[in-house]
Amino acid sequence: MQYIDTHSHICDEAFAGEEEQVIQRAVAAGVTVMLQADTCQEEREGMFRLCEAHPGVLYPMLGLYPGNVGEDWREQLDALQPYWSRGPIAVGEVGLEYHYSRETAGLQKEAFKAQLELARDHGLPVNIHLREATEDFLEVMEECRGMHLRGNLHAFSGSAEFFRRMQRYDEWYVGIGGVLTFKKAHIAEDILNIPLERILLETDAPYLAPTPLRGTRNESANIPLIAARLAEIKGVTLEEVARITTGNARKLFAI
Repeated sequence: MQYIDTHSHICDEAFAGEEEQVIQRAVAAGVTVMLQADTCQEEREGMFRLCEAHPGVLYPMLGLYPGNVGEDWREQLDALQPYWSRGPIAVGEVGLEYHYSRETAGLQKEAFKAQLELARDHGLPVNIHLREATEDFLEVMEECRGMHLRGNLHAFSGSAEFFRRMQRYDEWYVGIGGVLTFKKAHIAEDILNIPLERILLETDAPYLAPTPLRGTRNESANIPLIAARLAEIKGVTLEEVARITTGNARKLFAI
C-alpha cells in the first residue's frame, strides 16, 4: 500500500538535522509522497531546496500563512514571485487564522482573496488553513465564486454540513489527520457523512501526532495510523482507504 501525506512541514525546526531520516522512515512506512506546506519566508528557500533534492517524493506549496499576515502582506506576496517557476503544486497554506487574535482579520481576508486569485491565475489548487473564522471564510469564497477554484481544507475540523456548503465553490476535499484518532473527536462522527472520494490524509507534522503517539513529535511515517482509524470508522479495508485517498491526492494536486 502507498500513501500520500498531503500536508507536512519537514523543514520545521523540530526536524533540524534529521530531515533525511524522517523522509526515509516515511517511505519505509509506505508514505511515498509528502507535500510540504509553505508558512514563512525563513523556511521557504530551504523547503524548496529539500523538495528539489527529493523529486517525486517531496513537493512544495507556495503561499503566505494567515498567521504571518501583517501590514506588509503585499510585499510578502511579491517575495513569492521567484518561486512560481520552481514547481509549486498548490497555493498554501493560506486562509484565515483567528484563534489567537482578530486584530489582523481585515488584512487576512485581503491577503487570502489575493492568493485565491493567484491560484486561479496559476491554475493551482489551494491548501486552506481555517481556524475560528468560518463566516469570514465563506464570505471570501462567495466573493470568489466563479473563479473555478479547487483545493482542500487542511486539518479539517468542521461539520459534514460545512463540507457540503463548500461544494458550492467547485471541487473541494478535506484533509484528515491525527485528530481523527483522538478520544471523543467530533470529526469521527462527521466523517461518516463525507465521501471517501473527498478525503485526503495528512499529518501536519511535526504537530498533531495520532493516538497512541499523541503529545510526541509527529512524522509522515504515522499516516498508516490515521488511515487505519479512518478505515475502522468507514467500515472499509485499509487497502481501500490507501487506494482512494492516494488517488484523490494525485487527482487534486496533479502528481
